[in-house]
Amino acid sequence: MRVFHEVAEIPDGWGPSAVTIGKFDGVHTGHRAVIDRLRAVAAERGLVSTVITFDRNPLEVLAPEKCPASLVSNAQKLDLLAATGVDATLMVTFDRALASLAPDAFVHHILVDRLHAAAVLVGSDFRFGARGAGDVDMLRRLGETYGFSVELIDDVRPEHGRRVSSTWIRELLADGDVGHATQLLGSAPTVRGLVVHGAARGRELGFPTANLSPESEGLIPADGVYAGWLTDAGRRYPAAISVGNNPTFEGVPHKQVEAYVLDRELDLYDHTVEVSFVQRIRGMVAYTGIEPLIAQIADDVEQARRILGTGTGTGTGAGTTGSAPAADEAAAAGEPS
Repeated sequence: MRVFHEVAEIPDGWGPSAVTIGKFDGVHTGHRAVIDRLRAVAAERGLVSTVITFDRNPLEVLAPEKCPASLVSNAQKLDLLAATGVDATLMVTFDRALASLAPDAFVHHILVDRLHAAAVLVGSDFRFGARGAGDVDMLRRLGETYGFSVELIDDVRPEHGRRVSSTWIRELLADGDVGHATQLLGSAPTVRGLVVHGAARGRELGFPTANLSPESEGLIPADGVYAGWLTDAGRRYPAAISVGNNPTFEGVPHKQVEAYVLDRELDLYDHTVEVSFVQRIRGMVAYTGIEPLIAQIADDVEQARRILGTGTGTGTGAGTTGSAPAADEAAAAGEPS
């Protein structure tokens, strides 16, 4: 997939294109339905399938107080878009200049002059141009003027008529319902980050963990203990994952993500890894002593093995990755929920 970060990067003679436009936060199943149709139209008509998206949620510029957290980082979004098989993505900077473009100017400058759009595919709630003045009807009129077709893509509504949306997925992650979120995303919720040194409490307890930097990418689900996977350099390992501020120990920063890799000795310091959440095992609670904590960790690890289908192992875990707060309880910290 080719990636352009500015309109000026698009080479002369690009296209003709089949284009879709949107935030694509999470690249969920609703987005994938649009992209699947985009690729089909491009194949039928000999066009270049092209996604236009933004480097931030437009609300970050237009109404910061209303802007929700993003499900994925820009890098994650581009990886997810590349996996769909689309030919190219234009990730434009959403700033005041772009926000002030009149609908006709947006279409003429980007869709027509640079991408040479022959087909444009959008959802029913699509808006464009200054103050969202452009809608699907206006886009169709402009298409008649500039020579491109417009196709409206139906929403994906898997349950009770509710439309798949990034908002719904955020709600699920806030509840720790990563399994349901996976169904809507089409892949497991994932955070990406650098493995950093922690307080080594997990190692002292016998369950060393890989601790992600607080600057990790991706929306972190609710505090608790999860079964999931840690991926390093393309290799995936089963893991028990802790999210939270570790209520058993004081002085621990909030929202730490720590992964205890099952039955492997790995040196992950300074590696950028991905941690994917499959199922929540429990919520967070404080323990009154070390012995009950260790017993709970062992039980959590066995539950993670069962959920992931990895069987019973004998390894000691994530090797020299150390441990910071939450997963020192490595996968403990919570009453069943």
